[in-house]
Amino acid sequence: MRRFAIFMAAAFYVTPASAQVEIQWWHAMTGGNNEVVVRLANEFNESQKEYKVVPTYKGSYPDTMNAGIAAFRAGNAPHILQVFEVGTATMMAATGAVKPVHVLMKEAGEKFDPQAYLSAITGYYSTSKGEMLSFPFNSSSTVMWINRDALKKANVASIPKTWPEVFDAAKKLKAAGYATCGFSNAWVTWVNVEQMSAWHNVSLSTKANGLDGFDTELRFNNPLLVKHLETLIELQKDKTYDYSGRTNTGEGRFTSGECPIFLTSSGFFGNVKSNAKFDWTNAPMPYYPDVSGAPQNSIIGGASLWVMGGKKPDEYKGVAKFFSFLSETDRQVAIHKSSGYLPITKAAYAKTKESGYYKEAPYLETPLLELTNKEPTENSRGLRLGNMVQLRDVWAEEFEAALAGKKSAKDALDSAVQRGNAMLRQFERTVTR
Repeated sequence: MRRFAIFMAAAFYVTPASAQVEIQWWHAMTGGNNEVVVRLANEFNESQKEYKVVPTYKGSYPDTMNAGIAAFRAGNAPHILQVFEVGTATMMAATGAVKPVHVLMKEAGEKFDPQAYLSAITGYYSTSKGEMLSFPFNSSSTVMWINRDALKKANVASIPKTWPEVFDAAKKLKAAGYATCGFSNAWVTWVNVEQMSAWHNVSLSTKANGLDGFDTELRFNNPLLVKHLETLIELQKDKTYDYSGRTNTGEGRFTSGECPIFLTSSGFFGNVKSNAKFDWTNAPMPYYPDVSGAPQNSIIGGASLWVMGGKKPDEYKGVAKFFSFLSETDRQVAIHKSSGYLPITKAAYAKTKESGYYKEAPYLETPLLELTNKEPTENSRGLRLGNMVQLRDVWAEEFEAALAGKKSAKDALDSAVQRGNAMLRQFERTVTR
């Protein structure tokens, strides 16, 4: 009987750890940025005893988004799902699958002021009324990474500011021994279609690039992009420009020293800092000086955190507290400095700037200066296109055909627009039924 009593007491004893409400967080971060995610979860878990955030890597951005949507349909979605910025329209259209952040924070009684966040970031993840749908997390923009040692070797006196200067520098770099790649880029359509359009204040599609309606129509087969792609086709022939793929798998060509000029995300900072064995920096995206008003402003990349539907009130309260934790000024400053991603709050940006940190690390401010270069226009507020993952693949396919000499630049872009519009109409039908 005594043993039975001890057994029953043990069975009904609840440890503090088991009483914690568990919050599942699915993400797509690798390398140094994965370490940031794990550290943030651990710091939150150590700061209180009610909730435990459990981060889980689920693959690439598209893989993570697809896994989250599939899990929701199966009834076992995570509480928090990291989704890259171009998945915003898809998540908005997933009726019932998500809980808007502005609703979450209000119901949980957490202090929440959308005006505290950088408007260039929150605008991307908010309704036309300014209601935040998802929580900004790792925001970035395209920057141009520079191998200073290589420029010196090639007698390039200063970092290029315009596209013609980039082309000229790349030719000199090739002649100086960088035979396989004068310059390149990751995320081929993000850099050469999406950011290119915003940076030059040229429309990518109607309805403010989809922000004002899903009935948007693509229009990036314009003289600017045709000229740009024609130039890339010509420079590809002798490797002055060399294609590095649809996503970021080719970024190692910069850190290895192979490609001395490389356009990709500012979030590449962690990898550059860890792996580049040369004097490096970054600079704003180049622009075409003959385009009136250029440069305009860049648009954000990266991802935000979506709250999935169908969870319990105490779980949602834990998610809201975690978002408040992430928003703390000192924490945002630390995330910014360690990852290269942007501080999401105005206070964190101001504190970093006032401390003089950018004087010793100017490369961390480059994307912020791009985003705030000018007041956003209808062409540069961002973009919100349905089926964006599939759209990018179609656009990249056409770029690849042109770079391989199978199509002219104009034919490739015309086809990208035509095929893309068909996909947009298909998406529009699914969300308006």
